[in-house]
Formats: sequence, C-alpha cells, structure tokens
Amino acid sequence: MSDLAIAPGAARGARRNGGLFRRGLIWTFRRIVGTYFRAIETAGNTPSEDTGGRLFVSNHVNALVDPLLVLTAAPCPISPVAKSTLWKIPGLRWLLEAADAVPIVRRRDDPTKQSSGNEEVFDKIAAWLVGGQNILIFPEGTSHSEPHLIAVKSGAARMLARAKEHGGRGLTLQAVALEFDDRAVFRSRCLMLYGPVREVDSFTEQGDALVAALTSQLREDLSELLVEGATWPERRLIARVAEMLANDTGDRSLTRWNSVGRQVEAALKTLREGGKATTAATHVGAAVEHYYGLLELEGLADAQLALGEAVPGSWLKAAGLVLLLPLAAAGILLYALPYRLPTLAARRVAKSEADEISTYKLGAGLLVYPVWVALAITLGVVFLPRWLAAVSAAVVLLSPFAALAWLDRTPALRRSLRLRARASRLEELHRARAEVMRLVEQYRPA
Repeated sequence: MSDLAIAPGAARGARRNGGLFRRGLIWTFRRIVGTYFRAIETAGNTPSEDTGGRLFVSNHVNALVDPLLVLTAAPCPISPVAKSTLWKIPGLRWLLEAADAVPIVRRRDDPTKQSSGNEEVFDKIAAWLVGGQNILIFPEGTSHSEPHLIAVKSGAARMLARAKEHGGRGLTLQAVALEFDDRAVFRSRCLMLYGPVREVDSFTEQGDALVAALTSQLREDLSELLVEGATWPERRLIARVAEMLANDTGDRSLTRWNSVGRQVEAALKTLREGGKATTAATHVGAAVEHYYGLLELEGLADAQLALGEAVPGSWLKAAGLVLLLPLAAAGILLYALPYRLPTLAARRVAKSEADEISTYKLGAGLLVYPVWVALAITLGVVFLPRWLAAVSAAVVLLSPFAALAWLDRTPALRRSLRLRARASRLEELHRARAEVMRLVEQYRPA
C-alpha cells in the first residue's frame, strides 16, 4: 500500500516519456480500425480531451476489437484492463504495454487463482485513477455472443472504491455501449454511445455497500444504452422493427436505430408486464419474418421500401466506381490471398473460443498485410524497370482502397438495380411492410 503515494506521479511520468510513441500508435490503429469498419458513429455524452480520473465501462462482444474501438475513438487517453492471456499472443504483448494495458488474471484462465490475486492490480489501477488517468474495463469479464449483457462482475466497482478509499476525489464513472450492425462481417458499422457521467463522490455508501451500489449503477447504465433481447429471436425482432421505424424517419444511422430500438425494447417490457408480450411477439414476429423473407428473396433492403426509391446519388457514385474499376480489380487479385489467410488462421487457432475469432483475425491481418505489401513492392523493385516498379508500388499501395470502395458500394448498387427491374413485384412487399407497421401500432403501449 505504501507505493500508492508515488504511483500517480510515476504514471504521469510514464505517459510523458511514452506519449509521442503512444499517440503515434493510437493514430496508426485508428486508421486500421477505420479500415475494419465502414463507419464508426459516436453519440451521447462524449468525454472531453482533458477528462481524467474516470473509469469507463463497456459491453464486450467483439474480443480485442472492442478495446481498440474505445481507445482509438475516445478523445481522451485511456488505458485498458485486459485478460492476462492476451500477453501470450505473439506480437501483442508490446502493443498492450505501449497502450499501458493492465493484465487481470481470471479464474477461468487460472483455476488456482486466489481471491486476493488481483489486489496488487487493483492498487495499481486505484493509483492511476487517483493520479488523473483513465481506465477502461469490461465488467462482464469475458467477450461473449449473447443478445444481452451477461452477469456484471464487481471488479470495476472495487477499483473505484479502492481509489476513493485512498484519497481520490472527483472520480467519475461512465458507460460506453458498443453496437454493431453485423459484428462478424468485415466493413460493418459500429456505434459508440456514451452514457451519463456518474460522480463517485455522490455515492454515500461505504465498503461493500459502495461496491454493490457502483456495480448496480454501471450495469443499469450499460443496459439503458444497449438494445437487448432475452433471446436472439427477440433481439432480432426488436432490431428489425427498430430498423423499419428508423427508416421511416429517413435516418438510417446506427444512432437513430439504437434510439428507436431502446424504445421498442421498453415497449416490449411494458407489454410483458401487462401479460401481452407473447401475443404481440407472435403476431408481429410472424409478420416481420414474412416481410424480411420477401426482402431477402428479392435482394432488397427495407430502406428502399421506406424511401420508395433507390439510394439517392447511387448513379453518380456508380460513375466514380467505374473509373476505379481497373484499380479495384487489381486490388482484388493482389490481395485475394492475404484477405483469406487471417480468417483461416483465426478459425484454426480460435476454434475452441469462437468469440475470439475477431482478435486472432485482426492480429493475423496486422502481420500478413504489411509482409505482403513489402514482398510485392520488393519483387517489383528487383524484377521490373525503375519506372514500372514505381507504378507497381503505387498499385500495390492504392488498389486495396479502391477494392474497399467497391466492397462498400456494390451491395447498394445491386439493390438499386433490382428495385428498378422488379417494380412489378413490389406490391406484395409494400403490403407485407404495411401489415408489420399496422401490428406494431396495434400493440404499441398507450
């Protein structure tokens, strides 16, 4: 306990010494994450750049991708708490150290772990919080694939309570929810939604009572920010109804979807309390499944039916894509193998831990892509004339971004073409959609 008096200053000194390198690392990974996701939306009570002494808590559904999202998108510096087994992944240890990550030994990783095994870590984190640093922790304790929050552990609250016990003042707690439109798909979208800032000094409880109160608060905050379902069918129903309602407003952002989705979730809870949830879910669910089945059959999206037209500006963007086609084709050919290798490697290594596939995929990609680029450019320099080697290097560096542009836009373009070509078959879709909206209105709580 005696080293707590000097730990805050030591933490600040460490950040000053490694600040430039850490900022460079964050900048690099911000670009990597920006490649992994097509769009990253940020909403809610976004912290300021000078935020300090704050414990951020987040849901955990995408393994190593989750902390990378928060660390690279947050305006203030944050150090993550991570499971100790990540330090065993080749090449990852130095990244974790550069990010000032703090290892936590979980009982599932070490069955012999004693209850006091993390006390030293708790003291370290408490010292950092007292010294004005920010910490990120995933209170569920593990990455998972459930449609809702799983049991929230008390570790985050104990860290805050320890910091308060050792003189920390002005400490805060803030939830940040992560939502994905399809977390398992490359170039999907992500939403980072910040919740209210909770002042730790406002909690009057002491000891275990304080830990319980903080744990309850952080779980409530996370749950309020997320769109959850008791089962995956219920979560899918809520998500689809929310998508349809959001599309009717003309706003297809994940921020709008999340807002509407939480309203739909709340309405379902109200119906459940009144004993009408089963009937509503059965009727609305059947209509939604029928409608989305028709959409899938026609290869269309609900936004097109809601807008009554193809995606605005699609023809203009199509012209730009045509100009990029040669470069995109080169990118597809050049990167077909390295695009597949990380997925194959991840599935082989993480076959017993399906929720960690994204971690291994990202890690393998960070190794495969730079090596592939360096090899392709080197071969060009060795075997091609100087001018042609320069052209080859430019193609190697630029073609993957052209291929990404095609990857992002071609699904919308295909749907636009289908919409125009199948106008005669849209009447049934419109009727099915209208039936869904009628039932949603019928079961909307007064």
